[in-house]
Amino acid sequence: MSSLLALSNSLADTVEQAGSAVVAVNAGKRISPSGIHWRNGIIITSDESLGRYEEITITLSDGVTRPVSFLGHDPSTDIAVFQLQNHQLPVVQIGDATNLKVGHLVLGLARGSQGDLRAAMGAVSVVTGAWRSMSGGNIDQFIRPDISFYPGFAGGPLVDASGYIVGMNTSGRRGTVLTIPASTIDRVVNQLLTKGHISRGYLGVGMQPVRLPSNLKTALNLPTATGVIVVNVEPSGPADNAGLLLGDVLVTFDGIAVSDTDDVLALLNNSDRIGKLINVQLVRGGALVNLDILIGERPVD
Repeated sequence: MSSLLALSNSLADTVEQAGSAVVAVNAGKRISPSGIHWRNGIIITSDESLGRYEEITITLSDGVTRPVSFLGHDPSTDIAVFQLQNHQLPVVQIGDATNLKVGHLVLGLARGSQGDLRAAMGAVSVVTGAWRSMSGGNIDQFIRPDISFYPGFAGGPLVDASGYIVGMNTSGRRGTVLTIPASTIDRVVNQLLTKGHISRGYLGVGMQPVRLPSNLKTALNLPTATGVIVVNVEPSGPADNAGLLLGDVLVTFDGIAVSDTDDVLALLNNSDRIGKLINVQLVRGGALVNLDILIGERPVD
């Protein structure tokens, strides 16, 4: 057997094996996104690709449709989670996206609304560290695979050369493909299953960015030329209880420089900080002040 034929057969086997846990998600749109049987009875898909959250069905490999129930979603990481009852659907083999390198061959998989399996092959074009989505979601790695993103591929898996699913594909800017890594998916699924929502830290303040005078920046040895000024303090909230005042300008949060409200929100999005004392540095009356704030949990709308 030629090496090319052996590679072709190996790829087809990988697609078949990994694709057994891939479904189509029928959610009221003309083009159905795909979904992944992530855990026993747990289906994940791309949140932005859904037209609704109720009366959802999934299509399996044999074309049979099954109802699923909505468990929750996190728009900031583009993950929606559903429950599938009484199933015999294989569960994915989850891999470690941190092993990916630029140039590694990968596969994008999808399932059509009639149950047909689809695949696209390419290479990893970009891998970097953690990043924050435009909606403020903390995502553990930035992964951009160079694969063709055909209709219906959103919500489907990215598969490495060993046949492991290392993340979920979604659409980026200008038609590019981004992959939400498995570690981020696990974190979101865990929170949705235990709490029914995504926990985020809470200060109880209104903020806006402000530029600091250059002489003040120099005198106080501040890390940035801008900070975040407090324009509102919620009575009896975490910030109020800690003594934060109107007009205070936050310059560091938990040892990290902040120069915009997005910086503070991104740090609060880490649920590990909830219930912990976090040190903030702020400028008050021309002096640098340190405060410890007990981070609360953002109320659920």
